This record gives sequence, structure tokens and C-alpha cells, in this order.
Amino acid sequence: MRIGIVCYPTFGGSGVLATELGKALAQQGHHVHFITYQQPVRLNGFIPNIFYHEVQVPTYPLFDYPPYETALASTMVDVIKNNNLQLLHVHYAIPHASAAYMAKKILEAEGLHIPVITTLHGTDITLVGRDKTYAPVVTFSINQSDAITAVSQNLRDETFKHFKIEKNIEVIHNFVDVARFNRKPIDAFKKVIAPEGERILLHASNFRKIKRVTDVVEIFYNVHKKIPSKLLFVGDGPERATAEQLCRQLKVCDDVRFVGKQEQMEDILAIADLFLLTSEYESFGLAALEAMAAGIPVVSTNAGGLPEIMVQGIVGYMGDVGDVETLSHYAIDILQNDERLQQFKSAAAKHAQAFDIKSIVPLYEKLYEEVLSSELVNT
Repeated sequence: MRIGIVCYPTFGGSGVLATELGKALAQQGHHVHFITYQQPVRLNGFIPNIFYHEVQVPTYPLFDYPPYETALASTMVDVIKNNNLQLLHVHYAIPHASAAYMAKKILEAEGLHIPVITTLHGTDITLVGRDKTYAPVVTFSINQSDAITAVSQNLRDETFKHFKIEKNIEVIHNFVDVARFNRKPIDAFKKVIAPEGERILLHASNFRKIKRVTDVVEIFYNVHKKIPSKLLFVGDGPERATAEQLCRQLKVCDDVRFVGKQEQMEDILAIADLFLLTSEYESFGLAALEAMAAGIPVVSTNAGGLPEIMVQGIVGYMGDVGDVETLSHYAIDILQNDERLQQFKSAAAKHAQAFDIKSIVPLYEKLYEEVLSSELVNT
């Protein structure tokens, strides 16, 4: 198949999943064309059957805001026509689904038909999409898609709850490349972070308010009082300064490191003992799944789609949003002795295999084939 993939090229879950999906499809022999404004962060190195098309957005004094959606639609049209693409898979509804609809209508006027599959990832539905400024366009463009998927049952339910969607939404869970994350820790790296063999706690996110990173700091403070430990913050964003200030107030700065955005998460996860995810909402929780794939237990909130990947008391624990005391208790319970920690690590790694890329990618291939078969019947 010749497939176009439209996504955000950033560290966010939608961009990561779209990129890893494209790479996996290319390895299966499909021709995959990425269309976005810069090369996706996970698209590193030469991979046969992968093509990248950059969306150029011209700037003119007339425009206060460059019309990216228009430029994206035009680029889609160009790539589809010149590479004879068979279908378009857009990740994150805003603005990709609406731009895809525009491209589709332009091509129909030229006698060409391109089916569009839209994958919903989270805040495109639960946050941005609900804004009355965008809601009508989001609803319309999703309904105009030939197929719709969501990365969790929770997100599917939220979409039907808040939008008048007239079509079925198929749940295809996020996935992880278990083989990539199954690696031994680099001892020298671990000794730099925890020279005395301290437990290493880890949080990775975009540091937006919804991630509640100050809860991570408070949990670490409680753990730190009972168990020698270190905390690694991976990522960056608007709440980083607030988290740093709280570290200073609680006098734990010497045991907390902010390492910024990192592409090679597998190397960092390999040295961690516990992953903390305190979000107010997660449509799925890809960061938690990656941690489990690396054999790292997770303490998280029970928000959104997290209960779909967590197994209470087996791979970690879940608690209510903002319940720092309970989440701290859970963290201490896991970290209190080596044998118990190892039990959780083994269970986490085993559970992640259910979401391995080798199991999930065929579901997308099957969907593509169904959509293309439907197109042949209708033409």
C-alpha cells in the first residue's frame, strides 16, 4: 500500500505513535509518506520505503497568523497526486482532519478519490476540540472521515459524549516496541544519577498543567523521607519553573534532575525503578506503557484511559487525581525492598507485551484493507 501519514512531528504521544506506526508499516513493505511541517523527532536515520514531505508555509505581511491548514491541504494534494497514494491517515483531529477533507474535495474535483482515516489521540477531543471556536469544524471533519479510530475506549466514549459523531469509532490501542525498550541499564549512567544505589523515580511529559508535575515533586518528597532516592524529570514545558520552585521549597533540589527533552527514552527508562504519572487526564498513557515495556512499575492516577493499561497491584498502582498521600504510599510499597520491586518489574514487562507493536500494527493494516475494499465496491 501507498500510505500518507499526517501528524505533529513533536514529542507528544500522537506524533510518536504516528511515526512508529509509519516505520513499522514501511518495514512490512508499504510505502509511507509523512506530511508535516518538520521531520518527526522519532524519524531518525534512513529507512527504506519512508518518504518525508515538508509543509512550507509562506509568510506575507497580510497574515497575522500564517495559514498552515491551507498550506497543509495543498501539500497533501501535491503528495497524493505525484505519488499515487491510496489512502491518507491523519493523526490528531485539529487541524489535520479538516485539512484532509479540503484536500479530498480538491482531488474529487479532478476525478481522484482518496479515503481518509482519522485517529483521535486525546486533547484534540477532550480539550482543544471542545472549544466552541473549533467544535463545529472538528465534528464535521471527523464525520467526513472514511474511518475513525481512537487510542482507548475512554477516548471513544468521550468523543461520543461531547460530539455528534454519526459513524463508528474503532478502538485501536496505542502500542510500544517492546524489543526497543528491553535493554540492560548502563551502569556508568546509573552511578552518575544514583552513586549510592538510591532508587530512581522518573517522570516524563510535556509539563502542561494537566500533567500535575507538582504532585510528582510532592510524592518524591514523601518517598525521599523514607527511602534514599533520586528523581528524574524528562521533558519540558510551562510548568517546569513551578516544579523547580517547589523542589527548592521542599529542599530536595540536590536529588532532583531536570534533563529536558530526550529522544532515547529507552536508555533513561533502563536505569529507573519507578515511573510516576500524576495526570488529571490521559487518553491512554503512552509514557506509562513505555515504562512498563522497560520493566518499570508505574504509580499513576486512575484518570481517562489509564485503567485500560494498568493492573492494580500487579504492574503498579492507581489512585485518585491529586491524592498525593495515597500515591506516595503506593510508591513506597513498591520500592521498600528489592524482592518486591523485582516482582513489579517482571509483571510490568510481561503485561506490556499485550500492547507490542507486532500485535497492534496488523489491526491498522486490516483497517486500511477494509477501507480500500469498501472504496472499490463503491466505485
